[in-house]
Amino acid sequence: MHIVIMGCGRVGSTLAQTLEELGHSVAVIDRDPSAFRRLGSHFSGRRIKGIGFDQDTLREAGIEEAGAFAAVSSGDNSNIIAARVARETFGVENVAARIYDPRRAEVYERLGIPTVATVRWTADQMLRRLLPSGAEPLWRDPSGSVQLAEVHVNSAWVGHRVTRLEQTSGARVAFVTRLGEGILPTSETVIQEGDLVHVVMHQADVAAVEAAFEKAPEEG
Repeated sequence: MHIVIMGCGRVGSTLAQTLEELGHSVAVIDRDPSAFRRLGSHFSGRRIKGIGFDQDTLREAGIEEAGAFAAVSSGDNSNIIAARVARETFGVENVAARIYDPRRAEVYERLGIPTVATVRWTADQMLRRLLPSGAEPLWRDPSGSVQLAEVHVNSAWVGHRVTRLEQTSGARVAFVTRLGEGILPTSETVIQEGDLVHVVMHQADVAAVEAAFEKAPEEG
């Protein structure tokens, strides 16, 4: 998958190197060309000088074929503008924005842009927002056999009940994050666009659950 990153500071460069090591193609945008030195000599991805919310700059970075976009510059406003352009103009499905002011998180979430606040940022959190599969556990029981993880859900599940998702996957949906707030699902809860779905499952079933969530629901 091709991934575009806006911002080549400590966060952006680390994210770019990690994603490339995972086998993805990466383009990094920064208005300061000297920032690209943080990527190191082994980074083989694209280095694009420019403003991350400029459409021509984004096209040069390959946004039109990108599967994910991360806005991790030093400015909240620039990050959210760039994330919205990637989502709304270019239709990138997996978009995430880093923010410095966690009080703004709810506003951004209401715009359909998952956010990661600087004070609690980790590479794993951002990767979970960008990559469509490969759930990293948020919690494990002492034996390691049961885990809680955020699992990517195919957009075709929007409008379907959480209970149907559970029946198809065999996993338990523990809670859903919607517009920045956690929701405990009921039998009537329906998946909405932008929902982050957190699942409790057996360690041995992780691959099967991810596959079920990634596949569109059967008709009928």
